[in-house]
Amino acid sequence: MKEKQDISIQEAMIFSHRIGQLSKALWKSVERDWQEWLKPFDLNINEHHILSIAYHLDGSSISDIAKFGVMHVSTAFNFSKKLESRSLLTFSKRENDKRNTYVQLTEKGEKLLQETWKHYSPNRDSVLKASMPLRELYGKFPEFTEMMCVIKSLYGEDFMEIFQKSFTKLESEFSKELTEQDVENHSSSL
Repeated sequence: MKEKQDISIQEAMIFSHRIGQLSKALWKSVERDWQEWLKPFDLNINEHHILSIAYHLDGSSISDIAKFGVMHVSTAFNFSKKLESRSLLTFSKRENDKRNTYVQLTEKGEKLLQETWKHYSPNRDSVLKASMPLRELYGKFPEFTEMMCVIKSLYGEDFMEIFQKSFTKLESEFSKELTEQDVENHSSSL
């Protein structure tokens, strides 16, 4: 096993400051774009994130939502209650687990979430646009492999599994939708 290397206070502080500044700058752009995207749907970022997590996990606990949404449990609960009052989520307890509260996306909630996806516009995504020169140069978007290793170390293997599962499910949904559109387009051209 490799021995731990000592790092200087200066190196540690510079790394921490760099990651903090970069994260804050990136989040500011993501947050602004995400809020703008959701404006027509009367949703905020936390509500949209909760709907997405409930969709991907298909019957998740408030604790799961807090963990995978990277938010405090009270935040997850309070915003979930708002979504429930709009009939977008339902709350339940499980027979074998009375301590945890579970949420399930309603049909109305799923339709709204899918509407938000249809309303997404790459032209209004500043981080996407800023990444395009890298995609053009290397033929792909940045993968953030090192950052994902740091996140895995912070949040654990199950966080990364859900992270990957959600993107796999999204890819599957888009593939299914594209196939259905292809069939409709082909039928209408006959």
